[in-house]
Amino acid sequence: MSVYKEIKLSDNALEVLKRRYLAKDNKGRVIESPQEMFIRVSNFIAEADLLYGATEEQVKKTTEQFYKMMATFEFLPNSPTLMNAGRPLGQLSACFVLPVGDSMEEIFEANKNAALIHKSGGGTGFSFSRLRPKNSIVASTSGVASGPVSFMKVFNASTEAVKQGGTRRGANMGVLRVDHPDILEFITCKDDISELTNFNISVAITDAFMEALINKQKYPLYNPHTQKIHQIDGKDVYLDAQEVFDLIVDRSWRTGEPGIIFLDRMNQLNPMRPSETIEATNPCGEQPLPPYDSCNLGSINLGKFVKEPLPDNYNISEPDLGIDWEKLRNTIRTSVHFLDNVIDKNKYPLEKIERQTKRNRRIGLGVMGWADMLIKLGLPYNHEKALELADKVMSFIENEGHNQSSELVKTRGKFPNWEGSIYKQNNIAMRNATVTTIAPTGTISIIAGCSSGIEPYYSIAFERNVMDGTKLIEINPLFKTMAQQDGFYSDDLVNQLMSHRSLSDIEGIPERIKALFLTSVDISPDDHIKMQATFQKYCDSSVSKTINFPTSATREDIRRAYVLAYQSGCKGVTIYRDNSRPHQVLSTVKKKNEDIPFSSIVEKRPHVLSGFTEKIKTGYGNLYVTVNVKNNRPFEVFAHIGKSGYTTMADTEAICRLISLALRSNIPVEQVTKQLRGIGGSNQIYADGSKIFSIPDAIAQVLDKNFSHLSNKKTTSSSESGEKGVSLEICPQCSAPMRFESGCFNCVSCGYSTC
Repeated sequence: MSVYKEIKLSDNALEVLKRRYLAKDNKGRVIESPQEMFIRVSNFIAEADLLYGATEEQVKKTTEQFYKMMATFEFLPNSPTLMNAGRPLGQLSACFVLPVGDSMEEIFEANKNAALIHKSGGGTGFSFSRLRPKNSIVASTSGVASGPVSFMKVFNASTEAVKQGGTRRGANMGVLRVDHPDILEFITCKDDISELTNFNISVAITDAFMEALINKQKYPLYNPHTQKIHQIDGKDVYLDAQEVFDLIVDRSWRTGEPGIIFLDRMNQLNPMRPSETIEATNPCGEQPLPPYDSCNLGSINLGKFVKEPLPDNYNISEPDLGIDWEKLRNTIRTSVHFLDNVIDKNKYPLEKIERQTKRNRRIGLGVMGWADMLIKLGLPYNHEKALELADKVMSFIENEGHNQSSELVKTRGKFPNWEGSIYKQNNIAMRNATVTTIAPTGTISIIAGCSSGIEPYYSIAFERNVMDGTKLIEINPLFKTMAQQDGFYSDDLVNQLMSHRSLSDIEGIPERIKALFLTSVDISPDDHIKMQATFQKYCDSSVSKTINFPTSATREDIRRAYVLAYQSGCKGVTIYRDNSRPHQVLSTVKKKNEDIPFSSIVEKRPHVLSGFTEKIKTGYGNLYVTVNVKNNRPFEVFAHIGKSGYTTMADTEAICRLISLALRSNIPVEQVTKQLRGIGGSNQIYADGSKIFSIPDAIAQVLDKNFSHLSNKKTTSSSESGEKGVSLEICPQCSAPMRFESGCFNCVSCGYSTC
């Protein structure tokens, strides 16, 4: 019987695969099935075995193992591998770290290299800590330095111009040491959230800083150019650690950034210590890397390893009885084999990256479906036994992963930099410098139909936009099954699920179900951190996870979480407070059968009309919107976009003509703006306290701002919507709501991610 049997996919997974992963012809038509995609990937990756003496028959067997593992969704590699393996682009790595030196040549060399990486489909992380501080004298030119933040803006602009692998713009991580003289400017550099839109930022916290914080002391700033304590007017510069930390906390409370990474801990726990120094991470915080190294990632779907049905002697006091450990062991070993092959089959964007990657042969085997595993075992996410199980599961993955890496040495040899690693000191043969990490799995978890990473569920139901504009509601399949079995599933329940992220205040759901299906807003920050810290104990690299806070959380809550993360052994932490960013205002749903009367007769334009012109900032430049008024109502709209291409200007004119036609046909202004608000574009920015999604959205905002008094409809504020847990961060590609998980905004509708 052939191993290449038909694959079962949800409608959502199939839609994401069509949009982003399956091969297309030169007209954009899909020419590959999901089954063919997995065959393409497994064939291509298995071929690496030929480099180590395998026969064609052995390669065929390995191909079948790889295919079965992916087609059953027990394991999936990172998105670039699924997209590019066996195709011309051939770039299989998720992300890279590049050095940024202190000379103009080094800075722009890094910028050029980042553009090449983004073009190939990867993300980039940078430390800007080597750059001399702002206003330092540059001896070679007799000028003054502009500092790290100014050059981050250069990198940001470059990223804006390059689409990642032809699908989306690249993601960046910007890191600055807490003892850099420009640290205060860095912490506040995203106060204007229309700036640095292609960067996540993190402060690199040192042990010395944490000691000063705990002891309520000042700490010195160091000039990276002189390697000495920074001076102003001949005096050493010290900052109050508490004041700096409070500033970090305040900005994180406001917008979720900056995050923090514990730099000394990352280096102390780096298997390549002391031969290399880590300065930065990839865009999601979970992969600390030295310069020019890359991360080659894959995730095991833990929900697939729960015995079904559970054994007769199963009880939640011994949840490991419900896990098929032998099946998990085999999948771990095959996954390590797969990821090691990826390193050899990869087409690297830079020669320096290829050399460094092959010297260390870092892989990152992680997990997804953790919340699914817990549900199937009957364990709430915040249960004491859930933490104990996390310890057992991740230690098992680390041990078996390391054992397989050592096994590969017998036929493939140690990784070339082994002599400079802790493995040499302990006389442990290893094929890979790192084996385990926990990465964001936003898109591949959609394909696998499982929960993301080690996150709890974000919500139990969500609305999906399909390509013809239809909206479909998708319910968590485990919840739906239990609800149907227990007899409380109904259309009314579905409607309530759509407006509540937590089940706690929905009537008609049994308490035992509410206690089991906890979402991220039900989990306390302490419990989020405990889970992250437990998995971190068994990760060679790091853990990508979001610590969720309710809207009502205080700055002190954020501060306490950061300190707890440090004390618990985490390597970094990302927090997000609900509704901490400006959101789109949603209108209430129109009642059924509510008729909107309007005339089909288009009014003629008078020779003279008066109105106003308003400037509004968009991602394409300043937009000048002119609205002419008749009888105190908007009658026609014109708009001009400054310094833009002909296509954009033509599109803008077309939009305005159609708006004017609608207004002259007496269609109520709120009906016009309702169609335009929230339309997502590729250049979204924040301006004047609101998010500008596109040119149509900008025009709608001008009309709403000036003519909302004409509408009798009540609108729902973002804070009101947020109390029900509705995510209003809009996907720029399909206009669906996005969710913040594992340090990234992810769209569950089309798979778009900001990381």
